Amino acid sequence: MVSNPVHRLPFLPGTSFKDSTKTAFHRSQTLSYKNGYAVVRRPTVGIGGERLQVNQLSQAELDELANKAPILTYGQPKQAPLAEFIPAHVAFDKKVLKFDAYFQEDVPMSTEEHYRIRQVNIYYYLEDDSMSVMEPVVENSGIPQGKLIKRQRLTKNDQGDHYHWKDLNRGINLTIYGRTFRVVDCDRFTQVFLESQGIELNPPEKMALDPYTELRKQPLRKYVTPSDFDQLKQFLTFDKQVLRFYAIWDDTDSMFGECRTYIIHYYLMDDTVEIREVHERNNGRDPFPLLMNRQRMPKVLVKNAKNFPQCVLEISDQEVLEWYTAKDFIVGKPLTILGRTFFIYDCDPFTRQYYKEKFGISDLPRIDVSEKEPPPVKQELPPYNGFGLIEDSVQNCFVLIPKAPKKDVIKMLVNDNKVLRYLAALESPIPEDKDRRFVFSYFLASDMISIFEPPVRNSGIIGGKYLGRTKVAKPSSTAEDPIYYGPTDFFIGAVIEVFGHRFIILDTDDYVLKYMENNAAQYSPEALLSIRNRIQKQEAPAPELEKEKHQEIKNVAQLPDYPELSGQGTACPESGSTFTEAKERPWSVEQELSKQTREDPPGVQELEALIDTIQKQLKDHPCKDNIHEAFQIYDQEASGFVDKERFFKICDSLNLPIDDSLIKELIRLCSHGEDKINYYDFVRAFSN
Repeated sequence: MVSNPVHRLPFLPGTSFKDSTKTAFHRSQTLSYKNGYAVVRRPTVGIGGERLQVNQLSQAELDELANKAPILTYGQPKQAPLAEFIPAHVAFDKKVLKFDAYFQEDVPMSTEEHYRIRQVNIYYYLEDDSMSVMEPVVENSGIPQGKLIKRQRLTKNDQGDHYHWKDLNRGINLTIYGRTFRVVDCDRFTQVFLESQGIELNPPEKMALDPYTELRKQPLRKYVTPSDFDQLKQFLTFDKQVLRFYAIWDDTDSMFGECRTYIIHYYLMDDTVEIREVHERNNGRDPFPLLMNRQRMPKVLVKNAKNFPQCVLEISDQEVLEWYTAKDFIVGKPLTILGRTFFIYDCDPFTRQYYKEKFGISDLPRIDVSEKEPPPVKQELPPYNGFGLIEDSVQNCFVLIPKAPKKDVIKMLVNDNKVLRYLAALESPIPEDKDRRFVFSYFLASDMISIFEPPVRNSGIIGGKYLGRTKVAKPSSTAEDPIYYGPTDFFIGAVIEVFGHRFIILDTDDYVLKYMENNAAQYSPEALLSIRNRIQKQEAPAPELEKEKHQEIKNVAQLPDYPELSGQGTACPESGSTFTEAKERPWSVEQELSKQTREDPPGVQELEALIDTIQKQLKDHPCKDNIHEAFQIYDQEASGFVDKERFFKICDSLNLPIDDSLIKELIRLCSHGEDKINYYDFVRAFSN
């Protein structure tokens, strides 16, 4: 039983009475465990939970009473050793007292609030008795928050005394720099520290709240407006959900039109449409991303809205009867937007799932809109116009920049400088053409034919090149599949038709005979028989025919400056062949045989080599016929010679490069005597 002594009465029997309202008589717990260790705790309440008096003995006094012993019994007590000195900055390092407080701030310029409550934290640092005030940062408060008072020792009165931890407690006011802070609570460490120092803490108070902040936390008043559709719900439900369609715009019917690919986005959150253009590499278009910006698209306008200035003002619901919705975008159906008809051929998986759940359409097709390759068109070549070779002209029909047709290099190397020559007569009803003779040169390396007509004096026909080197097609062949004359088509008695002119082969040279002998399998029996008859005639000539031939050889030998033939079958008219330059002389086998036995006079080989060199360097110079005509004007006797003074004047008038070293050497070789020059050999150097 606990007795409560009466004030100002001694604590003696009879002076106390029993408290009849008290029901608890337990003793408070003084032992506890902290981090696994037993800790003795000083009691703060007595038996039955009654609070003890504040003025209790300190720990030093309790230690002194515990260690004090009667001197008479035990003698003089020993002095206890002094405790080790620990400085305050070490003992109280990182030990901070934290108090929760607030202060009131007036708001004079606002109709919604008159004052504002601002919550702060007051920190007291035990190591140096300094203090700081921090305000927790509140997002979107619009007030500079954070450190209100930096760490320092704060004065509490006009005498300059500083705040000490003994001055701090719950439920008190602290005035710092003219601003009053109300301390309402502290943390657990601060409470234990102050109680251990014998300070009785006041009960905690409730933190004051800011009325304006609490007003903002209340739900806003909702003004419900009658509406057929809740747009806010649509926005919140379908935010970031977009239907994607793949479409094409076919404009091939218009001039320069084409089929272009687009992506149509339909935003479910606000029923807007966006059209994006798909660009491909090297399509020649600017990489502009959008064909149409994101906007609502009207489907049906009111009747009076046709003249509405859409390019100036936005279309509102008053001008539109119906807008485009998701159900209008169906795969496989056309859709007209802003005058363009788009065909939707596919969509993404999310769009398919949305249509399946929303509209019950589960079989959206995937339409193949890729351009199918047209069937190959049979290329029809234009008719041959007669200019150039057919193979060379056909290259212009295949590529933009034609290339030369491929040549048989092996054939060109094997048959290089191999030429078959034939003597032919022109088959013509004109009497003047019966005595004309032509030399056919067939080049085995390229299967080309050239025709040369030896000039005949006083015949009235200008001789020279009759046909340049070219391939000649047979008259029975077509332009699409030409068949050219070959070496087997040339034999004595054969008829060769060259561009509408018919020639009859009269004779051949010895090289042709050797070639036919080595390649007899390629020739027909008719060709071999013609050669056999020719050889028989050579072996047994008629007396009159032999006499005429010998007279012909004699006449030819008497002509001035007549060049010899090599008789090896390797020369051609274009390269200065002596056979094609025969002047006013018939061609026969005896001449060829006699030339094979004779040796070339000195300087002829040098002259021929020099003419070949000059021909290669002067390919672009005008044809020799113009030069030949200029010399013939002053050579009225057709002797083939002009004097040197006249020769150089003609060269100056024709702009011939007579100062060149090769031309000077050619003039030296063509000189005849001291004042004459053989212009026949000189003109040969300028042949094309």
